[in-house]
Amino acid sequence: MAATKNNRKKRGTRKGFTTGACSAAAARAAAVGMVTGQVPRQIESLLPNGQRVIFEVIDGYCNKTSAHAVVIKDAGDDPDVTDKARLTADLRQLPDQPGKIELLGGPGVGRVTMPGLGLEVDGPAINPVPDKNIRENIKEAAASILEKHGIEATISVPDGEKIARRTLNARLGIIGGISILGTSGIVHPWSTAAFRASVVQAIEVTARQGEDTVVLTTGGRTEKFVMGELPQLSPGCFVQMGDFLKPAFDTVVAEEIPHVIIGGMVGKLVKMAQGETITHAGRNPVNTALVAEIAAEAGADEVLCREIAQANTARYALEQLTAIDLQSAFLKALAARVITSLTGRYPSKFTLRVLVCDFEGNKLVETESA
Repeated sequence: MAATKNNRKKRGTRKGFTTGACSAAAARAAAVGMVTGQVPRQIESLLPNGQRVIFEVIDGYCNKTSAHAVVIKDAGDDPDVTDKARLTADLRQLPDQPGKIELLGGPGVGRVTMPGLGLEVDGPAINPVPDKNIRENIKEAAASILEKHGIEATISVPDGEKIARRTLNARLGIIGGISILGTSGIVHPWSTAAFRASVVQAIEVTARQGEDTVVLTTGGRTEKFVMGELPQLSPGCFVQMGDFLKPAFDTVVAEEIPHVIIGGMVGKLVKMAQGETITHAGRNPVNTALVAEIAAEAGADEVLCREIAQANTARYALEQLTAIDLQSAFLKALAARVITSLTGRYPSKFTLRVLVCDFEGNKLVETESA
């Protein structure tokens, strides 16, 4: 029988598990194998948030002093590049080192090459919460072994280096693989929290690398544009803030970065000019009355300004003003409004420069604060 509207499963709501949670589950399964002589096909693992969840173990073997287990990451309905990654744990005994747990990164786990991430330089990119969680699971599962011996646990991710090319790891100074991440152990679908956290972390890394300038962009196209315009800056200066304007600027202020550059297109810039803290299209609509006001400032006549005020998008205004050679004047006035809005919210905290491109990524204008 066909599903009804009421009982149909909603799309995009299924939660998944982090690379950290899957690594901890694999490590626990391997630890059980070392104790019992058989790696289980399922393992109940402790998450960082205190929940206990059953994971499937798709591969495992062991002997008296070592064990191997693999858990495939299920990201739920989150569009995570690490979905279906094989989180792998290899454990071996460290004779006569009771209580010791040594955690290593194997192939496919990134290596930290720069300070600023809160991780040891030249160590594995295993964040503190997953590190603790992996150790907790090993302690619980292999307590009898740890009474007499230590355990070395190596986390690896086949194809991790390939997967990492689709992340920002290289820009953060993490090379050779993915990061083992997660604070709760659970991945929420289309997680804005995860993206917001990555924006904050990227700006913190910029500051801790000693850079005095951060370039904030709203997406890949604007980032490519500003990178072409600012080749003198290191890759670590460029951060895709997406829609997270306030978290990005709050972090800039907290880290005392003195110079900020924004790369943007007309729609997001209008959102910034009208004082939005989150610039997502689904939040508040573009204030077309403000767009019309800026158009009048650029020299548009009253009739056109009325049309702009009644339109649905900022792009409409740009197209009409381009047709009468007022594009540059309008965009300069818009960029100046962005500067006024942001420096008014964060007075005397940074200099601000705005670079504007078109929808193909070509430079149109730039404006900077006094």
